Amino acid sequence: MTPTPDLCDRFGDRVAVAEPLFRDFGGGASFAGEIETVRVLEDNALVRKILEDEGRGRVLVVDGGGSRRCALVGGRLAALAAANGWTGLVVNGCVRDVGEIGAAAVGVKALAASPRPPSKTGAGEQGVPVSFAGVTFTPGHLVWGDEDGLVVGEPGLWAD
Repeated sequence: MTPTPDLCDRFGDRVAVAEPLFRDFGGGASFAGEIETVRVLEDNALVRKILEDEGRGRVLVVDGGGSRRCALVGGRLAALAAANGWTGLVVNGCVRDVGEIGAAAVGVKALAASPRPPSKTGAGEQGVPVSFAGVTFTPGHLVWGDEDGLVVGEPGLWAD
């Protein structure tokens, strides 16, 4: 995978760089792929439903509104994501089961850890643009994540 600083050097203003708000939790330090999105608030049933589908190398961007009251992704969901071919998870919220997430073969960036579980009603929206950390994550666009941060670009960027 191309490091995020190299992407910024190569593409300049054609890529967006997320504000440095996220910590690395996953077993994979670097990840990249097509964006899929979900917007939820303190509920992860829809997150699980999406991760049960084949990931096909995509990255699930979870907009949890920045809530730190509970975790949206835990060890089981990280393992499910890895098993189903997702390359990364970006969580605008919290995770839990940090040791288990670190053992999963998937990149995970989140704001913090929280031991509290979420509700499971299934409320939320899938496949909509979500904005946080100063960037918009649009389904079908590309995201790269590594130790240096998160970079977002339009589809076909590599063709240039």
